[in-house]
Amino acid sequence: MSKIASVKAHPIVVELKTRYWTAHEGIATWSVIIVEVQTDDGVIGYGEIHGSPQKGICTWVERLGEYIKGMDANAHLPVWEKMFGVTHPRRNGIMDQDGMPPPPARSEFPQVLGALGGIDIALWDIKGKLAGLPVYKLLGAENRPILSYSTGGYYREGAPDNHCAEEMAGFIAKGYKAVKLKTGAGPLDVEIGRIKATREAIGKDNLLMLDVSGAFSVHEAIRFAQGAEPYDITWFEEPLHWYCQPADYLQLAEATTIPIAHGERLTNRFTCRDFITSGGIGYIQFDATRFCGFTESIRVAELANQLNVKIAPHHAPEIHSHLVAAYPEHGFGCESHGDPERDPTFYHLFSERAQIKDGYVHMNDKPGFGIEIDRKFMERYKAK
Repeated sequence: MSKIASVKAHPIVVELKTRYWTAHEGIATWSVIIVEVQTDDGVIGYGEIHGSPQKGICTWVERLGEYIKGMDANAHLPVWEKMFGVTHPRRNGIMDQDGMPPPPARSEFPQVLGALGGIDIALWDIKGKLAGLPVYKLLGAENRPILSYSTGGYYREGAPDNHCAEEMAGFIAKGYKAVKLKTGAGPLDVEIGRIKATREAIGKDNLLMLDVSGAFSVHEAIRFAQGAEPYDITWFEEPLHWYCQPADYLQLAEATTIPIAHGERLTNRFTCRDFITSGGIGYIQFDATRFCGFTESIRVAELANQLNVKIAPHHAPEIHSHLVAAYPEHGFGCESHGDPERDPTFYHLFSERAQIKDGYVHMNDKPGFGIEIDRKFMERYKAK
């Protein structure tokens, strides 16, 4: 039995050459935390965390790593449950009776769940390496190309409103068959103009998705969606303010012909369940690298698959392509960035990973997730 011997966190931050904006926030850096789990027989698994604050997440990676040390590295379920158990009261959980800490402050839940997720992904990587199989084969899938869409259209200081159209056309020229436009920050007529220009630039045969990063109330989102409907939109992503609930999404869904996508900021299967079962969303975007890991992503995907909701995980195609491959009917695809400047870690952090070619993710046949880390890059950009 391979036992968990050590757990390390490597925070990485890369300064971007250009500052970008979504409707929600400005982006000046691109960051990731690489989690490295090693077994007592020398097998190393890698996980990823996309979240902040990095210092708080890394502290929890180290804490959780101590709690699970010595556990069976192949037994991902009891390891997951032990880590998740930190987040809530337990029988015999006071006065250190069970050897675990008291539940953290509720404000720390995102950091704990992010840390849990990175460790869990690393354990799936180890599971594949111990079995000598890629993760997609552990899930019973075949190695097939997975559709990838390129996200762009971020707002840039001094750029004209329709600069997005040229950028999106450039992604299509690189072989992408689908693109996603960041939108929602400006007046309605301006944003509809950006959508119209983008559709004209990419042609009628390619997919166009819209992401407004939670910019609207329900009534604002209805007006926006109805204005965008003539441009053959595949989905309308994160349309509503952060506090809106499944009933609000259902109200929006009933008022537009555009399917709704949601879920990248949902922290667990229980919140995803309510959005999926409400009938308000057509695509679930749960992100294993933000919260709760690959184990939880499988649970979310299983429910989505049963209820005919398409599975389109947020970002990290080198990880999420394995999940999408396991759902031939409802696995839609994975997000990526066709511009290396926007996502320098995907293009430079890995010495080995899945490749994106002609708009599809092509997984390799190496055990685990098929990734290896460029340690020189990692050390160069390691956060202090």
